[in-house]
Amino acid sequence: MTDQDTQQPDENGNVSDMRCGFIALIGAPNAGKSTLMNRMVGGKVSIVTHKVQTTRSQIRGIAIHEKSQLIFVDTPGIFLPKKRLERAMVSSAWKGAGDAEIVVVLHDACRKKIGEDTRAIIAGLQKQERQAILALNKIDSIKPEKLLALAQEFMAMGVFSEIFMISAQEGDGVNDLMDHLAKEVPAGIWLYPEDQLSDHPMRSIAAEVTREKLFLNLHDELPYNLTVETDSWEDFDDGSVKISQTIYVQRDIHKAMCLGKGGRTIKLVRSKSQKDLEESLERKVHLFLYVKVREKWADDPARYREMGLDFDS
Repeated sequence: MTDQDTQQPDENGNVSDMRCGFIALIGAPNAGKSTLMNRMVGGKVSIVTHKVQTTRSQIRGIAIHEKSQLIFVDTPGIFLPKKRLERAMVSSAWKGAGDAEIVVVLHDACRKKIGEDTRAIIAGLQKQERQAILALNKIDSIKPEKLLALAQEFMAMGVFSEIFMISAQEGDGVNDLMDHLAKEVPAGIWLYPEDQLSDHPMRSIAAEVTREKLFLNLHDELPYNLTVETDSWEDFDDGSVKISQTIYVQRDIHKAMCLGKGGRTIKLVRSKSQKDLEESLERKVHLFLYVKVREKWADDPARYREMGLDFDS
């Protein structure tokens, strides 16, 4: 791809006032990072579920605002990791923050206090002598006086240059945040075509869609114990596509949960995933799902490479 392919000159042919930059979205689990990125990008590029640590690796979403191309990096929630997969996820999040020109810390304003995970993020930024922008999320569910007190507590920490109060779900305040980011990213040509929403391969996004549906339709016993991989992608002359995916679980009981009685759960997941993919791809999708037990998939370097994580973190 050449500069000529990516830069978007104005009506006078000028590119000197174009801006482009990477913006990392970091925060504790379930702060609303994926919801915010999908809102800013204007499409679904990152899955959203009720489970913590749903996002496992860096996912980039691309938005155009004014004359700026904003490349958002949705990162896994930062928390105190205990297992290998958790360490890899947290390492990915910090790498995303380190590589970005701007860091936005998202905090769930509904929490009664600033938790250990968020304080660890702030300590990490202080150690790096890194300034960040704070986005207080879910403001529609908190009283104004409590919101103001929370903002003052964060501002006293000396890490945040700006504070924005938003609702990622409803969109309140999001445009103000984007206005600010569009002015703060560095001058430069756009790196992606104007109509591209993500640089994540479609095969990976398709696997994430199925993982989302599994999480939304399975019980809380499966926070990490499954992963989805797209095995094959076959395009047909009539415009339709055949997608085959494998769901890896660690135990036979988890396989039974994924399948459900009489295969009802896996049929429901397949139907919902297929519908989402057809809406996204704007064509007919034939989705085939297989469930396999692989007891130590969370210790398999190949699975980490598939998820874009560092096995040795």
